[in-house]
Amino acid sequence: MLSNAGTKSASLSDTQEVTRAAGSVVSRKIWLPKGLYDALPYFYLAAGVAAFLATLYISTWLWLLPHYLLFSAACLHLGILILRRRKRTRQLPDIAESDAT
Repeated sequence: MLSNAGTKSASLSDTQEVTRAAGSVVSRKIWLPKGLYDALPYFYLAAGVAAFLATLYISTWLWLLPHYLLFSAACLHLGILILRRRKRTRQLPDIAESDAT
């Protein structure tokens, strides 16, 4: 039993067209200079620590405290994640070379 479901192109609404265009902008690869690319995880870690330390000095705007804590947790998580991935990709070629010998 053959179907022709894949032969018809569905027309997209205006909202779906905007969503599709926005998705391609978000997922598009960008180029960063090597120095900036290498410093990115350390920037995340520094921003996370700075935001966490800033929570110690917030006394009057208590509604701001959870936002700072969430931002600091996200930055620290991203910084550690990027560092671990880079360390793992550096170790993979070394493991492959030692297995080949």
